[in-house]
Amino acid sequence: MHSSNPETSQHSLNSSHDNNNTTDTNNHLERLKQQSQHCNGNTYTNHSNSISTQTNSTQPNTQLFTNSQKEILRLIGQHLQSIGLSNTVDSLISESGCVLENEQASNFRELIMAGKWTEALIALDKLKQYIEEFDGILQMKYLILEQKYFELIEDNQAMEALYCLRNEIRTLNIRIERTHQLTAFLMFNSIKDMCKAANWSGKGLTSRENLMEKLQKYFPPNIMLPPKRLESLLSQAIEFQQDRCTYHIKPGKLSIEDVSLLQDHACSKQTLPCVTIQTLTDHTDEVWFCKFSFDGTKLATGSKDGNLHIYDVNMETYELKLQKQFDGHSFGIGCIAWCPFNRYIIACGTDECNEIWIWDIEKEEQRSRINHTSEDSLTCAAWLPCGTRFVCGGSRGQFYYCDIDGNVIDSWEGVRLQCLSVTNDGVILAADAQKRISSYKFDSLTDQQIIHEDHPIMSFTISKDGRLALLNIATQGVHLWDLHDRQLVRKYQGVTQGHYVNHATFGGPNEEFIASGSEDSKVYLWHRRQERPIMIFSGHTRTVNCVSWHPILPLLFASASDDATVRIWSTSDHQIKTESLINSD
Repeated sequence: MHSSNPETSQHSLNSSHDNNNTTDTNNHLERLKQQSQHCNGNTYTNHSNSISTQTNSTQPNTQLFTNSQKEILRLIGQHLQSIGLSNTVDSLISESGCVLENEQASNFRELIMAGKWTEALIALDKLKQYIEEFDGILQMKYLILEQKYFELIEDNQAMEALYCLRNEIRTLNIRIERTHQLTAFLMFNSIKDMCKAANWSGKGLTSRENLMEKLQKYFPPNIMLPPKRLESLLSQAIEFQQDRCTYHIKPGKLSIEDVSLLQDHACSKQTLPCVTIQTLTDHTDEVWFCKFSFDGTKLATGSKDGNLHIYDVNMETYELKLQKQFDGHSFGIGCIAWCPFNRYIIACGTDECNEIWIWDIEKEEQRSRINHTSEDSLTCAAWLPCGTRFVCGGSRGQFYYCDIDGNVIDSWEGVRLQCLSVTNDGVILAADAQKRISSYKFDSLTDQQIIHEDHPIMSFTISKDGRLALLNIATQGVHLWDLHDRQLVRKYQGVTQGHYVNHATFGGPNEEFIASGSEDSKVYLWHRRQERPIMIFSGHTRTVNCVSWHPILPLLFASASDDATVRIWSTSDHQIKTESLINSD
């Protein structure tokens, strides 16, 4: 398609200008002439002749473009070309003098899209000076021949495909395992089955475009632009803006179609769960703890009144309804631990309590009860990932490893525990009276300190990936630690924290938000990167002891307070829906 004689091309264009009868062929030759003279985005200036277009003659721009301006023009040209505005691309090239890509690279692309594999391999050899990767040329030849091989199979040319495999692909002597796999595709009786097994879209434009995208990655961008480069840059900008948006809570990544490119992405505060959509008033005394199940279908609350309440969560309307009440906890319920499979739940009491209860939520009955010695103080517990074993302990130095039937399998003496947690990979973490968080291994009875604070650790929770720990520190508030690097990341401001136990939570699709109760009767919300609260919620009338964020629905969390209520928080839209459902009942 490209002229090899610039003089012939110029003669044709001059004739067209003299006769004032421009044709599509002349336009194309002129474009190729510009590309041959102005590779890599260099500016072209013609002082003697005007550039002919389909509708009018325009003088090429004689200004010198900066390198960034040239690159922007190339990106715009590539995008216009991808959406079929070829005439507009011709005008852009004529007026600016900037070309999209190297002439040889353009010829190589055309040969690939035309399925001219022999010519494409020859053209590739002419481009090898631009390939920086050590075996880049071999890898590119392999991809081209693999496409050729599949197309021959689809065309029912089995012998030619076999020849390609044996005498062309194998001679490259790379990707040996993949080459062995290619042999099997000759055995399929159905082309459809072969395409499915090979994860190949079939002969045609789509598979060749996919091939071209793979090949394009081997070329430096000044020779051939990466595919959809402008869209890629815009997507990166949107992703950055989403990441920096303080109030963004929508799950998933935004795409170009989700936002306006005419302004920066920014969410309002109203997109966050900031209003009370339901107030649970079933407890008769201070509510010390609340926790959603791992699947989000239930909420458990524990109170000083000695009752454990289980609520059903409507995953569509966000309405909660009391399902079951378990009573008999003489010292109240200060800690709740859901089994990973959401069937069993552990309820722990206060420092004076020497027993814990395990309830079967499905059967609505007590599964077991642990009362090892009368001297015990069992105030915290955490399940292991298997869901049949757990650890528990308290402030008097008891630390037990138990099974679901309440049997103590092993024990660790002398560790005064304040809080327990277990990571998804089974690492047992415990905060003790020495202001530390350490990891414990019962099989070897070894421990390792990870965190040390200057003030007592009242409670802590860990992120889903086990990397971060959120600590409520006596008289200090909420601290964020990196467990892997063993570094204090951030101290969050605003919350009032004395010596009472308070439980903070991670929240949002990627746990980018943090919420905590406070002794000033408020709920504080931070973005994980910011030390100052982004919102402060009022509604409770006494200390807020615990906040639990829904594990699946990012627009829902619960707060438990000494005012004997549990508040359910969401957006204004859900408030209207929930209130209408409650009123209809």
